[in-house]
Amino acid sequence: MAIITGGTAGIGKAIALEFARQGAKVAIFGTNSERGDKVVQEIGSDRAAFYQVNVSRTKDVEETIKQVQEKFGPIDILVNNAGITRDQLMLKMTEEDWDQVMEVNVKSCYNTCKAIIRQMLKARKGAIINISSVIGLTGNAGQANYAASKAAIIGFTKAMAKELASRNIRVNCIAPGFIDTKMTEAMNDQQRQATLTSIPMERMGSPIEIANAAVFLASPMASYITGQVLTVDGGMVM
Repeated sequence: MAIITGGTAGIGKAIALEFARQGAKVAIFGTNSERGDKVVQEIGSDRAAFYQVNVSRTKDVEETIKQVQEKFGPIDILVNNAGITRDQLMLKMTEEDWDQVMEVNVKSCYNTCKAIIRQMLKARKGAIINISSVIGLTGNAGQANYAASKAAIIGFTKAMAKELASRNIRVNCIAPGFIDTKMTEAMNDQQRQATLTSIPMERMGSPIEIANAAVFLASPMASYITGQVLTVDGGMVM
């Protein structure tokens, strides 16, 4: 049984669909009920459910995870994919821009992991996959808040991996490069061309390529892998 936060569109939706295709039951967390219901329809209501929840709110996450456990039973896999951007040069970045990105991108990981790990510890098994970004490794002008949040996820992942490894709970991180989603669709032609020249494979990735990496890290094929950052970026960061 898998929980995917931010699972109603883009990378999160692709992860939810691929986990379901591989046979997992899926709980999708998000804020857009219309999109969430559509994903459930694609998978089937007997194997998926949507939960409208703001993952930056601790009590809401705790209550929602209890609902998931009551419906589906023990949680085997957690994918922390929820994330937002509020891009602005630091000189013009507001406190709200900073706080919102940190709360959604980073605090959500704390909230979900805190609510789930006790059950995983008792079961002595589990896989947690946190979605970071190559921007957390390289930084990017105009994205100090986003870069800081994604770098924080990497540090969080490594600390959690060390805490939980002895109980057979693996914690890993995926750092996507530029992926064809609504976020990258907002680029103009000049920005897109400049981005493509920085990618050795000379193309953007697709959401399913991130989903495939998530399935691998959650599977027995990755049974001796924990605390790692898997960059899926066409060779941007080497």
